[in-house]
Amino acid sequence: MWSDSSTVLHWIRSDARKYRQYVAFRVTEILDDSDISDWRKVPTDMNVADEATKWGRGPSFDENSRWFKAPEFLYRPEREWPKEAIEADTVEELKAVHVHQQQIDEQVIDFKRFSTWERLIGVVTFVRRFGDINLRKQTSSGVGAVPSSEERRQAETLVFKLIQMEVYKQEYAVLQANEDATGVIRMGSRLRTAECVSQEVKCPVILPKEHYVTQLLIGWYHRRYKHGNNETVVNELRQRVHISEIRVAVRKIADRCVWCKIKKCSPQVPPMAPLPVSRLTPYVRAFTFTGLDYFGPINVRFGRGCVKRWVALFTCFGTRAVHLEIAYSLSAESCKTAIRRFIARRGAPKEIYSDRGTNFQGACAELRQQIKAINEKLAEVYTNADTQWKFNPPYAPHMGGVWERLVRSVKQGLQQMQLPKNPDEETLVTALAEVESMVNSRPLTYLPVDSEESEALIPNHFLLLSSSGAVQPAVQPTDEHSAVRSNWHHIKAMLDRFWKRWIREYLPVIARQPKWFGEVVPVKIDDLVIVVDEGVRNSWTRGRVVRVYTGNDGRVRSADVQTSMGIVRRPVTKLAVLNIAKEEGTA
Repeated sequence: MWSDSSTVLHWIRSDARKYRQYVAFRVTEILDDSDISDWRKVPTDMNVADEATKWGRGPSFDENSRWFKAPEFLYRPEREWPKEAIEADTVEELKAVHVHQQQIDEQVIDFKRFSTWERLIGVVTFVRRFGDINLRKQTSSGVGAVPSSEERRQAETLVFKLIQMEVYKQEYAVLQANEDATGVIRMGSRLRTAECVSQEVKCPVILPKEHYVTQLLIGWYHRRYKHGNNETVVNELRQRVHISEIRVAVRKIADRCVWCKIKKCSPQVPPMAPLPVSRLTPYVRAFTFTGLDYFGPINVRFGRGCVKRWVALFTCFGTRAVHLEIAYSLSAESCKTAIRRFIARRGAPKEIYSDRGTNFQGACAELRQQIKAINEKLAEVYTNADTQWKFNPPYAPHMGGVWERLVRSVKQGLQQMQLPKNPDEETLVTALAEVESMVNSRPLTYLPVDSEESEALIPNHFLLLSSSGAVQPAVQPTDEHSAVRSNWHHIKAMLDRFWKRWIREYLPVIARQPKWFGEVVPVKIDDLVIVVDEGVRNSWTRGRVVRVYTGNDGRVRSADVQTSMGIVRRPVTKLAVLNIAKEEGTA
């Protein structure tokens, strides 16, 4: 089959699927009844099919015309047939091909796998060494186990280059196209002509401030200079790299540094709690609400030797009076006997407050039953009420300030009495009685200005009805019954007057809040904390909060902490919260 159309021949000999629909269908129909090898090219002037298209006259029906005899070259050998010229394919009927080009940047190194700059550079150094030895067929002779400074420098340069190729794609492509790239993008500087500094100082490497590797580098400098001044880190970084807003970046790394958080954290103390009801209850018997504490030991001469004695200090929460008893040891049994002597002279308290001394805890359970029996025997006001013993959290001396302050006052009184170095027991008992009277004579308020109240309110007013113990008797009636009643009313009136002065003069004094004013973030369950106990900071225990305890104002005041040694209870003043959970960064 002969055709003078090169285009049609190209269509037949090509893949029909690449042409538009019409041409593709026609080519498919042709090839259904013929083969590609059946088709040949005939020059236009030799194509006998043109005889039928001659204008006005059509084909010649003469038997000698080429319409019936075909072209003359067919009568000659095939080697003399016209040669077919190879022409380019046409594009008119080709389908439109849409090419989507997308540049996929694969990160060569997963930087997030490294937690420190040292590890990153160490791994990159050994990978480069492996490539030099194996891929480039170099020998490993003369290569030390520890990377040299030059190898580390080359590894750092490679890391800087990878970061810039990732962040500064367009800038890096422009530098490569213009053949201006020296490996890394550097900062322009006015120090280019300076000969006293290195090239790194003249033109530092540009690094993005938010990149993970930049944070690794800043963290390494932060640790290298011992977590010290941030300005030192900033100055050293500027010798090598340029980071925009470098001070902000350095400060963020320092704030996220776990070592700095542990070394610099401190307890956040909430505002001072309101005073308990036990300190604000008037018109009750002295020592109804009592605080108990020990101090000592005091060496006492006994025969030819010396023994140790302690002093049990009882203080009234309302009147601030004190009562001193000698404790012969720190055992629970000695504590119970001291409390029984106190109750026999002052009456059974409704509530006893103390720290968590082992002697106090040991005496607590058994003493409740004994106090109840004493109450029934002495027919006190609280005969049918059990004494409650309330303990402060461990290591919370600020919660026992009501007795801690009086311990200091008693110690100062003993020092002023100038006792011998090792007094005998009788001397010590006498000295404690004198100091007790002296402390109970201290003024609770300022000296009043009114002439009617010529003396300040003191604890002895509630114990002895006067500062010295001498009470002005009431007018004695003639009969005995009226005299008793009159004296009772007289004493009651005096006590009421003292309590009114206590409310008017003393309560405003203790109402002020001398410290701990601001609100703080409260300690929560599952917080990581450092238990600030005695000793050096490095020996403090770390743990996790498992339970919190709130005060009357709803603020967290103490918590139970799970440590390696078990669960301990501490006040929030001894708990420093570590905000290091799920932190990202390198510090």
